[in-house]
Amino acid sequence: MDLFQLKGKTALVTGCKRGIGKAMAVALAAAGADIIGVSASLELTGSEVEQEVKALGRSFKAYQCDFSNRAALYAFIQQLEQEVPVVDILVNNAGTILRKPAAEHPDEYWDEVININLNAQFILTREIGKGMIARGNGKVIFTASLLTFQGGINVPGYAASKGAVGSLVKAFANEWASRGVNVNAIAPGYIATDNTAALRADQQRSSAILDRIPAGRWGQPEDFGGPVVFLASKAADYVHGTILTVDGGWMGR
Repeated sequence: MDLFQLKGKTALVTGCKRGIGKAMAVALAAAGADIIGVSASLELTGSEVEQEVKALGRSFKAYQCDFSNRAALYAFIQQLEQEVPVVDILVNNAGTILRKPAAEHPDEYWDEVININLNAQFILTREIGKGMIARGNGKVIFTASLLTFQGGINVPGYAASKGAVGSLVKAFANEWASRGVNVNAIAPGYIATDNTAALRADQQRSSAILDRIPAGRWGQPEDFGGPVVFLASKAADYVHGTILTVDGGWMGR
């Protein structure tokens, strides 16, 4: 099991205040990593994720950043470089979803989703990746989506952003695999989080979704602990450019 140990590693997890991001941060800490957490509204002290990480004996440092704001993103990166010179594991989990039919989808919806889900993730990976390349090792894990493969309904900006994330993972991996840096993604299926609250509240849509999931249930954030630890560890040293679906069998249908 030493292949899965992350002792001595520092992991930066974006969008870690709740849901999948929080579960991934806690799982990485359980495997031995110290955690740097960043979200738009993450409490700088005393958050639930901080308490759970520290209860596992690992350190936690919190930052706030509005990933839709390019200036705020670069300010965060500059602060991070000064205060946390080495990031071994980057988990690009921060994201948003805005729903409206394509013919009514306003520019501001499109821009916000693309800025948070794609542009900020590219910039953060590029900048943190420079240090990984210089050291000859590092792990980058994106949160993709079933809409990396499918189009969805009423979420054209989200579908476009997650489709692009899938290609971005492969583009980074093609350039960085030979430099000792692994770039992969996890694609969640239908998970019981804030992002799917509207779907779960719609009895007709929820029933249709459950009927198609071979596992017969909505996923839980805790279902992502094992996959993220695997992709962050030495066990995944020969895994590059892969999008790992964690979806209860949805894509197998």
